[in-house]
Amino acid sequence: MKKIIYILSVVLLYLSCSSNNEDEGLTPVVEETPNPIELEIPQLFRDNILAPVIPTDNPLTEEGVALGKRLFFDNILSEDETISCASCHAPSSAFTNNTSTSAGVNGVLGNRNSMPLFNLAWNYGERFAWDGKELSLERQALEPIENPVEMNSDLEIVVQRLQNHPDYPELFDAAFKTDIITEELIAKAIAQFERTLISANSKFDRYSLGQANLTAQELNGLDVFLREDKGDCFHCHGNPNNPLWTNNEFHNNGLDATFTDLGLGGVTGDPNDNGRFRTPSLRNLAFTAPYMHDGRFEALEEVIDFYSEGLQNSPTIDPLMKNVAQGGVQLSPQDKADLKAFLLTLSDTSFINNPAFQN
Repeated sequence: MKKIIYILSVVLLYLSCSSNNEDEGLTPVVEETPNPIELEIPQLFRDNILAPVIPTDNPLTEEGVALGKRLFFDNILSEDETISCASCHAPSSAFTNNTSTSAGVNGVLGNRNSMPLFNLAWNYGERFAWDGKELSLERQALEPIENPVEMNSDLEIVVQRLQNHPDYPELFDAAFKTDIITEELIAKAIAQFERTLISANSKFDRYSLGQANLTAQELNGLDVFLREDKGDCFHCHGNPNNPLWTNNEFHNNGLDATFTDLGLGGVTGDPNDNGRFRTPSLRNLAFTAPYMHDGRFEALEEVIDFYSEGLQNSPTIDPLMKNVAQGGVQLSPQDKADLKAFLLTLSDTSFINNPAFQN
């Protein structure tokens, strides 16, 4: 009998507690998770190249991309809070800027041109920057923050700034299910945003899809680009079947006979890599002047003249630059003009005006 009374007492106590919880309006805690998203892969990319590279430990989410975008445009990452990632990678310039080299927080100029940022998820080699020093987009996202001629910050200080900020802990919690901010999570968020920067709506893209026509001059420029006895450009920059317009590899393209900047050689320590730099995409040339790793050419005509008559020989020059003995491919004035007309068809106005990429 005592055992029955005891059991009834326990049951009544449980019901009483449950009733009190309902009376107090308590509801079970439901943990929110970030909303996964997938890249909107353009048809030309789906049809012609491999799938994008998305790390399994950093999948894209709505919250992660939004956080990365806010960080990308926020001056809080720099030492004196005066510049952001976007200061050197502006949307209006296809995420570069229009100076030969960029000034950091103290006005000190670096020695490299800011690379444009787009279609980064298709960098299959996973080497980033002009010299390939960063082996993932996540690592590349952090490097400028502590670089003394760029943001010149201390990442520990940046983490504390973000941790003490009225908004960022909540934003990190939404994106990564923790409000404890770390360097790794900063890098992951910025990389997520950068992977969404896709450019695939140039005039030539529309031509490839049967949605636009090229002029006779632009078509002749494409012929100049593809022919080995003329421009011979396709070995490094690909052909119409490669919508990236780069092979994502590193070449010594004959810019200099001797090197003040070793490029990839400065990273690997291999003398055979001296003077080798990443092949940039030919997309968006209308917005990304000046050109080359040091921004030495102000105009596209200067670039074409260089490949036509200005090649410099050196011990590590790429075998693809087979016309170096003649100084270049020796284009006629008409072929130069036509080649420029074609190259400009690779520029994507909708990309630089995409509201999803604006501050």
